[in-house]
Amino acid sequence: MRLEAITWERLTEALAERAVDTSPGGGPWLRVGVDGAPAARPGELAAALAEALRIRGRSVLVLSTEGFLRPASLRFEYGREDPDTYFDGWFDTAALWREVFDPLEAGGSGRVLPDLWDPVTDRATRSAYQDLPKGGVLVVHGPLLLGRWFPFDLTVHLRLSPGALRRRTEDGARWTLSAFERYEEEVRPAEAADVVVRADDPRHPAWNGGTAR
Repeated sequence: MRLEAITWERLTEALAERAVDTSPGGGPWLRVGVDGAPAARPGELAAALAEALRIRGRSVLVLSTEGFLRPASLRFEYGREDPDTYFDGWFDTAALWREVFDPLEAGGSGRVLPDLWDPVTDRATRSAYQDLPKGGVLVVHGPLLLGRWFPFDLTVHLRLSPGALRRRTEDGARWTLSAFERYEEEVRPAEAADVVVRADDPRHPAWNGGTAR
């Protein structure tokens, strides 16, 4: 895959233009996924993209999959550092479908739950539903987003080489590295995403120009 250097500012603008030009596939709302390991900081790009879209007159709701973690009793059923459970069982995909994606299907209400579970207190957040107007954009960010049949209209994958991923992952989270190796082997996110951004050096990203597929 051929990648070209770009600044984060130019990348954000290009993604916003790409999003504005993308036709929603399932209803009047556009759904964007920003996929990446925590070390790649997908939340930062998601927030920047949301701001760029708001400047263009679009209503935007940004969600992190961290707000849809499953309870600790389920996440840690096989220990606190089980990479297979992290890959398959940490995130409540059923709740994401029910509370986030289904309301944004054709004929949906547009009422989205921004988060469900607080991993610190291990309790429900009890957050209020938010109404996303028709024509609005949902931006979901987090790790391991692709390959789960989520109905994204546009996907961005923040790619880290194995060395960069190991180097930039906090010591306490190194046990997740094998889950990301499995993700690369089974999902092949760089091939599945619409846009690929290499983020090995956080100061100097490079991207494929939005021509991954």
